Amino acid sequence: MHELQNLLELLYKLQERGGPVILVIMLLSFAMWILIFERYWYLYVDHPKKVREVVDHWMERSDHTSWYAHRVRDGLISEVKNSLCHFLSTIRTLTAILPLLGLLGTVTGMITTFDVITVFGTGNARGLASGISTALITTTAGLVTSLAGLYFSSNLEHMAELEIHRTADKLV
Repeated sequence: MHELQNLLELLYKLQERGGPVILVIMLLSFAMWILIFERYWYLYVDHPKKVREVVDHWMERSDHTSWYAHRVRDGLISEVKNSLCHFLSTIRTLTAILPLLGLLGTVTGMITTFDVITVFGTGNARGLASGISTALITTTAGLVTSLAGLYFSSNLEHMAELEIHRTADKLV
């Protein structure tokens, strides 16, 4: 319970320093990580079952050489491909949006800084630091989450392609 309270305090401080944009970055980052974990779960737990079903369906057929049989094979491979690539475009989209949100946070932080300069001049160092801090925190959060998402989405796409080829090889 104490750890959860510490985590909530940390998130509150991050939101306080990063402004409203950091909440959107955190929410989209959380959604991206859920999708990434779901894809790995599918790849290692559910996908082997799907491949067995597809291979069993193919082996039950008596005809493997006709034009129609090749279309059935292509359809089975397409099913596997669709199930493997599910959510990958969403992960890529989130990966592309996150640094843009970081940039939005940078702009809002700099607007805050300029507002402080307008009202107080350059004599309010705390106010200036707050706006600059907001800009840097949101930029960093957007870039870090995007880089992690880029790595894992690339890895998932590569693994999906390998599995599609492996499945196609099993359907001979």
